[in-house]
Amino acid sequence: MRRKLIAGNWKMNNDLDDSLALVEELKSLSGKFDKDADVLICPAFVNLYHVKQSLSGFDIKVGAQNMHFEEVGAFTGEISPAMLKNIGVDYVIIGHSERRQYFNEVDETVNKKLKAAHIHGIIPIVCVGETLKQRESGIEKETVKNQIIKGFENVDGSEAVKTVIAYEPIWAIGTGRTASSRQANEMAYFIRNCLSEIYSSDISDKVIIQYGGSVKADNAKEILTQSDIDGALIGGASLKAEEFYKIINYAK
Repeated sequence: MRRKLIAGNWKMNNDLDDSLALVEELKSLSGKFDKDADVLICPAFVNLYHVKQSLSGFDIKVGAQNMHFEEVGAFTGEISPAMLKNIGVDYVIIGHSERRQYFNEVDETVNKKLKAAHIHGIIPIVCVGETLKQRESGIEKETVKNQIIKGFENVDGSEAVKTVIAYEPIWAIGTGRTASSRQANEMAYFIRNCLSEIYSSDISDKVIIQYGGSVKADNAKEILTQSDIDGALIGGASLKAEEFYKIINYAK
């Protein structure tokens, strides 16, 4: 049985004081979190170490929002997987739509980062999704399938099964628009079938597939009770402790 993964992507928000204050709020609520869901927060790089230290003894995982695929070297401004592992980072988001849109992230670099994350025992959350134009043109599934094929190229099945996939329709990221629960689940089911073709149904059945795209407390239950959706990658709503808590406890 797949466990739900409720992840908060804080993006470029919250300085250190704000981050630690939000962590304190989450810690005060954590005893009431749904025990059937894993909880993850992804602060900015400069706050990762302090947030991780503050959460010592609490069952809230910490993830990074990006990383480079090289171990060391002359890559000014980049962060390596070894650096993240050294401070205890559990997850890393790879290929987020904003990274693809604004920073020229492509499937080939997503593939390299995915492999590098597994080498260092960090769980990658690989983001895939289509633009509004692609959906309106009827090529949303072709687009996502290509992202899966290229992103998972030469990735062993034992690593694929420990990779999280976040389906995030780009037209629903930060826009207030949300894919219908039917649309979201249909794509999650399609992604699972793609993995089955690449690997096997046994592997695809174990992969956690999240939905990301304007998830809020008032639509979380409808989305998260779909058959093939195993959690959510949440943006703005994760910056408010009470809202994030309500999404985590969507079933109650």
